[in-house]
Amino acid sequence: MCGIVGYVGENEATPILIEGLRRLEYRGYDSAGIAVKDDDTVIVKEKGRIDNLQTCADKVNPKGAVGIGHTRWATHGVPDQINAHPHKSMNGIVTLVHNGIIENYMELKNDLITKGYEFKSETDTEVIAQVYDSLFDGDALGTLIKTAERLKGSYAVAILVKGYDDKVYAMKKDSPLIVGKGNKENYLASDIPAILPYTRDCYIVNDDEFIEISKNHIKVFNKDANEKEVNIQTINLSIDAAEKGGYDYFMAKEIFEQPKAVRDTVSPLIKDGKIQLPFEFPEHFIKNLKRIYIVACGSAFHVGVTAKYIIEDTVRVPVMVDIASEFRYRNPIIGKGDLCIFVSQSGETADTLASLREAKARGAFTMSIVNVLFSSIARESDGVIYTNAGTEIAVATTKAFSAQLAVAYVLSAYMAHEKGLISDNGLKEFTDEVLQLPEKIKTALDCDNITKSLSKHIATKEHMFFIGRGIDYPLCLEGALKLKEISYIHCEGYGAGELKHGTISLIENGTVVVAIATDDALYGKMISNIKEVHARGAYVIAVVKEGTEGIEEMANEVIYIPTSSRYLMPSLTVIPLQLLAYHTTVQRGLDVDKPRNLAKSVTVE
Repeated sequence: MCGIVGYVGENEATPILIEGLRRLEYRGYDSAGIAVKDDDTVIVKEKGRIDNLQTCADKVNPKGAVGIGHTRWATHGVPDQINAHPHKSMNGIVTLVHNGIIENYMELKNDLITKGYEFKSETDTEVIAQVYDSLFDGDALGTLIKTAERLKGSYAVAILVKGYDDKVYAMKKDSPLIVGKGNKENYLASDIPAILPYTRDCYIVNDDEFIEISKNHIKVFNKDANEKEVNIQTINLSIDAAEKGGYDYFMAKEIFEQPKAVRDTVSPLIKDGKIQLPFEFPEHFIKNLKRIYIVACGSAFHVGVTAKYIIEDTVRVPVMVDIASEFRYRNPIIGKGDLCIFVSQSGETADTLASLREAKARGAFTMSIVNVLFSSIARESDGVIYTNAGTEIAVATTKAFSAQLAVAYVLSAYMAHEKGLISDNGLKEFTDEVLQLPEKIKTALDCDNITKSLSKHIATKEHMFFIGRGIDYPLCLEGALKLKEISYIHCEGYGAGELKHGTISLIENGTVVVAIATDDALYGKMISNIKEVHARGAYVIAVVKEGTEGIEEMANEVIYIPTSSRYLMPSLTVIPLQLLAYHTTVQRGLDVDKPRNLAKSVTVE
């Protein structure tokens, strides 16, 4: 959500900044801008896509080897050119860009207005610039530290200061920021892909750190202005990971990368039929475990709901699954001896990170399942399992979701074995099946053609339902979310047994209902629910396991997927749901990778 780039070096900054912003497009944005130090600081910013910014920059042609850039996802003020970043202070002392939310910006703004400051935008970001301006005493770094003391909220800020023409300054709190080290040039970015073409040597900025970069140095300071050691790490990601690889959209590429994503995730965790986690629980912790919380947002929350079915059945420990934005504010009853699992693709999800800190403060053991190395959630957890899905660009998650599911399988088996509920032989049988999942997912992807065909019918609809029971239910939630977020078709996922408690009143002739029926224990019940909607005129698309007989009599279309054990079926069930969403969105002529109003990494509340 929002993106920052910065450059100091010997080359023209403008093309580097704009290319960096293009590599951050997946984060979601509605305007973009750059500021480049020439004789003066030249700002170019435009509403809409980066192509608009490029057109404007070509006309203005800002020259200079120092600059900052930004993609904005509107929070304070409408998406337009005035509210777009960068923002310059009234007296021209500072120009800056900002990710995050300043919670006390109105208080600060009103105070500054009484002092004669005038504001051009509706943003909280311009308030930061004016605060800096009002405090400036000739010391760029010292003023930045004093500015931070006045702010409440989350921020990653990159700053150009008048009179410090060969430097870029930055600061961070609860919003991601990295520094890239080059040869006679250095970089800032909110995410690694922005600077991958130039360097893989990075410093991950911590909260309450202040950065000064020039072409020859990177300096890090704490809030007392004491310089700290700069620990440069090498990031092993390929540039190709952020390219489409011949696909029309990143989402399509990432759907078909799922066999590899799952294989790369589970292979390091399973050795000779045993599970080796990359961290250790406290002694006897799992054997004495009484309660588990899983906290997440969006699709990661659906992973948590799926994991609840599996963990409770295999580990026999109650599992509470919470939406992070609710968990953090409801005074949860957690403490020492409880396990709290936090699931996030980016590892920077604001509500999930705040929930993690709440759980740690109450004494729970915290572990995370994340996809991004060195992310905040990963660094602050007591234990972390990385999903190894690779860079995921499309806003709608696919391969990261599947990799998270795979971790949930492995973790449930590990805990069941630790509690003595699965024998060594049973564990090996299960892990063998997990290792076979990538090939089965590859086979499930063969439904691409039928989902593409069905999408032509679905694309004409404005309302749909996904229904299922048992372990299929959370897949209904995920299927509905996937379709609604990118195609803008209103979808709802329901436990099929709930239909008769009100929702069936919405079923009429032609209503599309996707019925997932892979849970053998509840298959008979699902047949009854399918008959109920079919009798009321629904157009039923059934998703079932290979070998299922008789379903064609009550469904208009049937999608068959490979068979696996009950616990592992979600990894196969989700494939046709992802493909339906993808192809339907293409049919509707929409931007699959960049749905309106959404961002890849939600770093604000």
